[in-house]
Amino acid sequence: MGKASTSSTTKDALVLFNSLRSAYSATPTTLKIIDLYVGFAVFTALIQVVYMALVGSFPFNSFLSGVLSCTGTAVLAVCLRIQVNKENKDFKDLPPERAFADFVLCNLVLHLVIMNFLG
Repeated sequence: MGKASTSSTTKDALVLFNSLRSAYSATPTTLKIIDLYVGFAVFTALIQVVYMALVGSFPFNSFLSGVLSCTGTAVLAVCLRIQVNKENKDFKDLPPERAFADFVLCNLVLHLVIMNFLG
């Protein structure tokens, strides 16, 4: 019983992984680049958290600013991805240039706030 359910679970996981991979291969390149950027921002935030856990958080403002910068940038990039996606019917009238301009302006405001928080 245990071996059969394990092989069934493994088979289901492989089927799910293959279906996700085939669906993602149809994703436009611009969305894949945004996904890569989001992944990089999240990875950078995780590296900062691990560094703080290992070394310490003496300048806590710096740690908070770095993590919030990465997290905020990732959230804004996800919003950009939602707006640029052609399959999303909610933003069909919004040109991609406008969405990118919103992304840049919001990033500018985010990083001005973060620089102000640093002191």
